[in-house]
Amino acid sequence: MSDIFSRIEHSRTADEVVQQIESLILEGVLRTGDRLPGERELARQFDVSRPILRDALKALEGRGLLTTKAGGGTHVADVVGQLFTKPVTDLIAMHRKAVTDYLEYRREIEGVAAEYAARRATADDIALLDRIMARMDEAHRTGDFDDEAEIDVEFHHAVCECAHNIILLHTLRSCYRLLSEGVFQNRLLVFTVPGAREALLAQHRAIYKAVKAGDPSAARQAAMDHISYVERSMLEAERSGDWQRVSRLRLKQRSDAGDGTKTTG
Repeated sequence: MSDIFSRIEHSRTADEVVQQIESLILEGVLRTGDRLPGERELARQFDVSRPILRDALKALEGRGLLTTKAGGGTHVADVVGQLFTKPVTDLIAMHRKAVTDYLEYRREIEGVAAEYAARRATADDIALLDRIMARMDEAHRTGDFDDEAEIDVEFHHAVCECAHNIILLHTLRSCYRLLSEGVFQNRLLVFTVPGAREALLAQHRAIYKAVKAGDPSAARQAAMDHISYVERSMLEAERSGDWQRVSRLRLKQRSDAGDGTKTTG
């Protein structure tokens, strides 16, 4: 991890170290699972004594923001996953309406996030989006299905980070967690719809271009259009799956009848 921690300028107390690490977690700079530098290096970056650093890390661990693994260093705790408890996640996975509600929510919230991103993205934010877009193009070119799905989520993460709104950041991260944990198993059906891979790439590029151009209204519309397309495509993929299932059963039934195992009136 590069030097993301700043030298403590004044009293060099444990509280100041705590506040800086808190801010980095809240702003999304430090993510769930990120490993902090070793004690010596971290004390150097903060320019504090190791006893002060230990007190700060102990306080953060006590509040559930950091976790220490024996021989594995200190990591950012899973603070995002707590927004959706396990019982709620299980309920969402079991109910068909939850998918519709999920996409309806994302359409509006991602529209806002993209609009803010177009207004607020810094040069460094755009550089990150440039890299993700290049990887998305490459995954599409090679036809790596799993890569495309993974980078899709990463792209939306990055746009949300460009919005520089803490509440948006953490609520949307919790939504993306539902995707990465496979709560919506049928989300990958979208990629099976004819022409979907090309359409999704074009939609992501439209969001990317609008954010990069600093066009808030175009960014918002592109994000909302994208989620609307995902919703339609999921429905189409599910209906096609049902049609294929019914056709297969019909063919089997007719074949059995032709074999003399079923008579008709």
